[in-house]
Amino acid sequence: MTPQLDVIGIVVTDMAASLTFYRQLGLVFPAGSESEGHVEAALPGGLRVAFDTEAVIRSFHQGWQPPTGGGRLGLAFRCADPAEVDTVYAALTEAGYHGELKPWDAFWGQRYATVHDPDGNGVDLYAALPGAE
Repeated sequence: MTPQLDVIGIVVTDMAASLTFYRQLGLVFPAGSESEGHVEAALPGGLRVAFDTEAVIRSFHQGWQPPTGGGRLGLAFRCADPAEVDTVYAALTEAGYHGELKPWDAFWGQRYATVHDPDGNGVDLYAALPGAE
């Protein structure tokens, strides 16, 4: 038997702020879940992404401390085309989220950008450049 990836877990400082950010990227969460300590969204292919507040983690791991230095988690969202990378990046940064890397045409054949979620996790946006598919 081989273990299968089933859940991507993210520890969040502010559940409402995190759900607002990820809803803008198309994830669907139950209505009213902003005040919950644990929230999940279904992903394509049967995977799930789960968000837990720091308080929930401490409820079963009393010595847990948030990691320092950031950059411990990265998610990537595929966009339909290069223009969508620019549109989504602009919408997120205009909403006040930190734009870490402005959209650019990467040498590996993608339009690529990075924004930070409310906890400083890197979230990449990408789409294949024409002719690079």
